[in-house]
Amino acid sequence: MIIIENKIISDDIVEAQFVCDLTKCKGGCCEEGDAGAPLSKEELKEVDKYYDIVKSYMTPEAIEEVEKKGRYQYDEEFGWVTPTLPSDNEICVYAYREPSGLIKCGFEQAYNDGKIKWKKPISCHLYPIIAYKGKHGDYERLNYEPRQQLCSPACQLGEKLKVPVYQFLKEPLIRKYGAAFYEVLEQAVAAHQHEP
Repeated sequence: MIIIENKIISDDIVEAQFVCDLTKCKGGCCEEGDAGAPLSKEELKEVDKYYDIVKSYMTPEAIEEVEKKGRYQYDEEFGWVTPTLPSDNEICVYAYREPSGLIKCGFEQAYNDGKIKWKKPISCHLYPIIAYKGKHGDYERLNYEPRQQLCSPACQLGEKLKVPVYQFLKEPLIRKYGAAFYEVLEQAVAAHQHEP
């Protein structure tokens, strides 16, 4: 493992290889899971701020669900999460399915279209890295947790292209922890690789 400040980074993040293969998984992580996407308290404000813009990317059923249950919900196990649609395989309300079957995020699409300045929940952006807060919030554990079947094409593509998890997820790692953290991570990886 690598420890940077109060963050404990599992070896898999450095050693395993991963590149999302959307042609095969179709963005299934937006609908497969035990709850919606985890949201930090700060992200609740982003959801509220951009909801009216993102609404134009959502399905009528998803809008109805949000109007009934709210823009986010509190889950006993995961904290604040995005609502999901039980009638559509628990897909996130902010996601929509293209005719090809590919699932896209309304927030990310609005961001790509230049309509909003927030890309999407960091928990989604970082996946398959999952960050766990210590019991007292004094440290954070970063684990690599791909879904065995769903992410199998991404693991194969990562191996084929020889791209480690931390490199594939450089943008969200910098977004969450800063450029200095990522630089130290790269140095730690380089030192680790040169160990006898």
